[in-house]
Amino acid sequence: MKPEMQFAPVCPIPFNEYPSIQMAHGGGGRLMHRLIEDFFVPAFQNPLLLERHDGAVFDVANARLAFSTDSYVVKPLFFPGGDIGSLAVNGTVNDLAMCGARPLYLSAGFILEEGMETEKLWRIVQSMKKAADEAGVYLVTGDTKVVDKGKGDEIYINTAGVGVVEHELAIHPKAVKPGDAVILSGDIGRHGIAIMAAREGLEFESAIESDCAPLNLIVSDLINEGIDIHCMRDLTRGGLASALIEISEVCGHQIVIDEVSIAVREDVRGACEILGFDPMYLANEGRFVLFVPEVHAERAVEIMNSRAGDAAAATAGTVTDAPQSILLKSLIGSTRIVDMFSGEQLPRIC
Repeated sequence: MKPEMQFAPVCPIPFNEYPSIQMAHGGGGRLMHRLIEDFFVPAFQNPLLLERHDGAVFDVANARLAFSTDSYVVKPLFFPGGDIGSLAVNGTVNDLAMCGARPLYLSAGFILEEGMETEKLWRIVQSMKKAADEAGVYLVTGDTKVVDKGKGDEIYINTAGVGVVEHELAIHPKAVKPGDAVILSGDIGRHGIAIMAAREGLEFESAIESDCAPLNLIVSDLINEGIDIHCMRDLTRGGLASALIEISEVCGHQIVIDEVSIAVREDVRGACEILGFDPMYLANEGRFVLFVPEVHAERAVEIMNSRAGDAAAATAGTVTDAPQSILLKSLIGSTRIVDMFSGEQLPRIC
């Protein structure tokens, strides 16, 4: 069934506030969210879009499906721990997984720049195949376009995906309740620092690799083990901070996070201190935040750690019945409000 459409008047856009698009409009922070809320939501609004989830979940015949899409413009194309190809597959797989779906099929659109080395394209295609095999999905359709030299940064990729929802759970930010435990699937900040190091030629004492990985198998384990999942969100643009803020705004409740429980590798923390970054806002490509009833938290962490390898999951906070906000209990014992990032820490990270 199609979602019921309703008439919705659209107010004029204050174009004096948007004279031109800036890099920060794609960074996952305040400007990106204003762009979405002011331009796209009013123009296309419908019940599915207004869910503000990582994808749309809807019924078709006797099946419940999830659908998501994303575009990838990362620079550089190849980075420690991954490349634009693995990123494109895992990103859409993970968006479907956050909806509680089992990803099935992907499409891929390639915007190629005239003059790109075909050896690079072959490496990217092979990386996509490997990532799809690991996630258990098939790339079944696609498109290719070529643009003039100097107009495309070698390659941009768009992927869209379809998955099937095979359970009765209502996994959505609106399902988050006071008393829920907030579980972080692993350490944060690695992808952003790996991209920055590769882009700027920075070298650290230890190699920092992206956490780029599919999340659907971990999510499948949680569902199959009967964990009452209320919400999930992968921590991409805008990082952990932006994900929590988005969820708090939808559910209307306060989320309290303990910084002691947020894992940040020492090399990543050191890089952040040198470069002036906050790991709370750095992008990740293989991490997510999970909201479950407190009674399920310990078991959920055990299940996640059974697949997590060196990325130990841990309970990092709780949901309260106070009005929407994000409070961070810092390492030194103080408490501060976490707000949406205003600018762009690291452009072109996904």
